[in-house]
Amino acid sequence: MSAKVAIVTAAGSGMGAQVVRRLAADGYHVAVLSSSGKGEALAGELGGIGVTGSNQSTGDLERLVRATLDKWGRIDALVNSAGHGPRAPLLEITDEQWHQGLDVYFMNVVRAVRLVAPVMAGQGGGAIVNISPAWAFEPSAMFPTSAVARAGLAAYTKLFADAFAAGNVRMNNVLPGWIDSLPATEERREAVPMRRYGSAGEIAATVAFLLSEGAAYITGQNIRVDGGLTRGV
Repeated sequence: MSAKVAIVTAAGSGMGAQVVRRLAADGYHVAVLSSSGKGEALAGELGGIGVTGSNQSTGDLERLVRATLDKWGRIDALVNSAGHGPRAPLLEITDEQWHQGLDVYFMNVVRAVRLVAPVMAGQGGGAIVNISPAWAFEPSAMFPTSAVARAGLAAYTKLFADAFAAGNVRMNNVLPGWIDSLPATEERREAVPMRRYGSAGEIAATVAFLLSEGAAYITGQNIRVDGGLTRGV
């Protein structure tokens, strides 16, 4: 079989970029979307396809999917990363900010999946991983719009599994805690039972596993990768 093909969105830096590098190292052809242009440069470095655009734009996502299919004829993996949404005290978040949070943290997945899931179903299988946060089930006031939208994403992922598992199309969420692509503080480090920040490479390894044949019987799940921070609450 020829090399598998992966699309990674919001992947110009941080965890998304690390996922791209890991999948390329594992032998995937990679197609990358980012708004900064860094994703396009990264894809060029790795022999892949890059589109500079937003996962909040169906048109930009369509360009990436079309270019991927034109070049390689299939899509085996989709990884949905995200940017940063609004943060404010709960009652100070405006309607516009709530809608923006939904766009950044939930609709980013919905838009990409609408385009890619039918392709995967038509070719007999595929795997989708969404990068969410450890606080999707135990929300933090630090990330209100993220926590609310990602709780919805968890429900969406279970519904997707119900609808597509029989066709061998899987979806899971990876829930990182404090990762080294974020600013480090001693207080946050001490709150983690492992007493350290995780690495973007560790997140990429978890994503790679969930896309692999080793995870072929895993779908509809939310996998915490947080050093024990939330401990399954």
